[in-house]
Amino acid sequence: MKKMETKDITLIGIMAAAVYVSSAFLQIPIPTAIGSTRIHMGNVMCLLSGMLLGSVPGGLAAGIGSMLFDLTTPAYVASAPLTFVFKFLMAWVCGKIVGEHTAKLKSRFIGGALAGSLVYVLLYLSKSFIRDRFVLGLPFQAVALTVAQKAVASGVNAVIAVLVAVPLGLALKNRRKQP
Repeated sequence: MKKMETKDITLIGIMAAAVYVSSAFLQIPIPTAIGSTRIHMGNVMCLLSGMLLGSVPGGLAAGIGSMLFDLTTPAYVASAPLTFVFKFLMAWVCGKIVGEHTAKLKSRFIGGALAGSLVYVLLYLSKSFIRDRFVLGLPFQAVALTVAQKAVASGVNAVIAVLVAVPLGLALKNRRKQP
């Protein structure tokens, strides 16, 4: 990896702020009988970070912004370290697939967004299953119900993230001058 310049650090900060704001303020909380969930736009900005900044800087922006949201939301504080890792990987995978080349840009943006979203959903659902079943010791039926509810909300968030981030990323990618 090349040495980060002030411009790179600034862009990471700007995108981390966009991830935080999109997670905190562009959301619809959904109370359910077995807990609460939410639809939010934070994943859009995570994918966009990977698309525009590349794998590592985009991953840092996504991870930092999402972790800051968790640290400022009492219900999610304990999840902050894993959130950093999961969202970093989401943007990292997206950024790796998108790359810096201009050939087949649209298909790489779609593939990167789909892969990044899939990685995040699988990590998040796996963490939920492991925590509920093996740490909390909940019965399998309760765990399955909780994970199924989270899978629906995560799936909706993933679809929204791909549908919004791809056209936004394509529109903005050519605006940002590459070094």
